[in-house]
Amino acid sequence: MRKVKPARKLGRTAAHRKATLDNLSTQLLLYKRIQTTEAKAKETRKVIEKIITKARKGTVHAQREIFKSIRDKEAIKMLFEEIVSKIGDRNGGYTRIIKLAPRFGDAAKMAVIELVDYADAPLKQASSGKQDRAKRVKGSKKTEAKAAASAAGE
Repeated sequence: MRKVKPARKLGRTAAHRKATLDNLSTQLLLYKRIQTTEAKAKETRKVIEKIITKARKGTVHAQREIFKSIRDKEAIKMLFEEIVSKIGDRNGGYTRIIKLAPRFGDAAKMAVIELVDYADAPLKQASSGKQDRAKRVKGSKKTEAKAAASAAGE
């Protein structure tokens, strides 16, 4: 007998989980790439793949079915006009998940989920906090060394 592997609960109630995944899907359609936790990215992938497959049909019924979860007219318009035309004959695999370094505050596994055909822009890595702090602190050794080097260069 086939056993269905349960979906991730993401520490939320059913309604909150559905709303979270719907919001992540909407943002992915609008921005083509979002950064989130790895677990949310993997669950969002399941939702968005089904939505894009329905959208490829291009019928009014498909639009109404998708509008049940994606409640943003701009995202729906972009999905049916731009995304579906760019996907073309691709049979699934519309998204890509790229794993990132853990989040600084709670060490959660982070990932970027993006639409495959929109991967033109390079992924911008977050800079480490130590460098930023060294720039902010007045009188730090790094700041003084850079100022001296730039003065010597001029």
